[in-house]
Amino acid sequence: MSHWKKYSKAEIRERVFEALQQNVDFYKAGTLGVPGSHLDDKVFYQDAPFLKDAPFLTTMIHNPNHIGCHTMGESESFFQGTQAIEQELIALCAEDILRAEPGSCDGYVASGGTEANLQAVWIYRNYFMQEMGLSAGEITLLCSSDAHYSVYKAADVLGVNIHVVPVDADSRALNQTAIEKAVSTAVQKGCKAFVVVANMMTTMFGSVDDPTLYSAAIRASGTPFKMHVDGAYGGFVFPFTHPNNPLDFQNPDVCSVTLDAHKMVQAPYGTGIFLVRKDWMHFANTREASYVEGEDYTLVGSRSGANAVAVWMILMTYGRFGWEEKMSILLKRTDWLCARLDEKGLHYFRNPHANIVTMRAESVPAEVARRYGLVPDNHAQPNWYKVVVMEHVTIERLLPLVAELPDLVKSV
Repeated sequence: MSHWKKYSKAEIRERVFEALQQNVDFYKAGTLGVPGSHLDDKVFYQDAPFLKDAPFLTTMIHNPNHIGCHTMGESESFFQGTQAIEQELIALCAEDILRAEPGSCDGYVASGGTEANLQAVWIYRNYFMQEMGLSAGEITLLCSSDAHYSVYKAADVLGVNIHVVPVDADSRALNQTAIEKAVSTAVQKGCKAFVVVANMMTTMFGSVDDPTLYSAAIRASGTPFKMHVDGAYGGFVFPFTHPNNPLDFQNPDVCSVTLDAHKMVQAPYGTGIFLVRKDWMHFANTREASYVEGEDYTLVGSRSGANAVAVWMILMTYGRFGWEEKMSILLKRTDWLCARLDEKGLHYFRNPHANIVTMRAESVPAEVARRYGLVPDNHAQPNWYKVVVMEHVTIERLLPLVAELPDLVKSV
């Protein structure tokens, strides 16, 4: 917990403004070689009085570029103040949330979970190609059928194969036999290395993979593998609701993790987080970025430092214990909803550590789903509709939905 303390608004404001003072001031420093500046002052207020109490908006206006990976040594010195805040954020997420050893991880604030997942597959593809001499076609991405669509995008963009393991339709659980069959089939087709993407709460169901099933099946085949955890949804939930998270850096098979702060953390969109153990980030280095101080190891390149500041501000406002309390409240509300669905005899899936409840489509009238903004698994032909219990989803807001759902118990 060394990085994650609860700060007052005054302390947060002071820390951010101190960081901005360490960044370049384009109007005062005489900096001539950077193709950037503060936001255009003909359009955006630079000196509005309210900005003195608005550290995030001020950071947006100052427009720091956090290109590169700041946990690896040199970075663009023009923005060293806010880069230091991003470094603190990465350490907090890796060590205080995902139980990594101090100083054992690199990472950066990505544009979202999709980019972070692509970054992981990119690193491991390059590792297998550079260190083992494999072609992209000899590498297989292994995931469950509930995996996020970004995994398919990663396979397409990076030219690796993908093998999808089916899950049980009701429990959403992986099956050891199904994984062993997938591994065997891939090896027979010429796979010489696997990149596993394990889910820490899927976006549709909140379901969680058992990583040991993947590890056991692949080790039995004698094939090398690297494991990435997609915690884009669950990374800020599951570590606080599960007593012994098997999908964090305490698991030696886990090499990298995706988090996504623009979901449960309610940060601005464009705030995914990529975390990876030390000595792996260099497999994504673009040395041709020689004009960038420290070069670039990221998929996206230039990115807004304001997003990193926003996530840091939110987490520091709560502190660890405040965040645990918030997650506890959301789970209690989810428990309440599930109890009402049980009373009505409706069919649904809910991981007990998650704040997502996914109901069978036949239990939810289409007009009710539309009116309450329930999200389907497939817009063309829904099989499931989900409710995500966020901070604004109070019991008072859930009551009208419950009232309009059919009561199968009474109708029998």
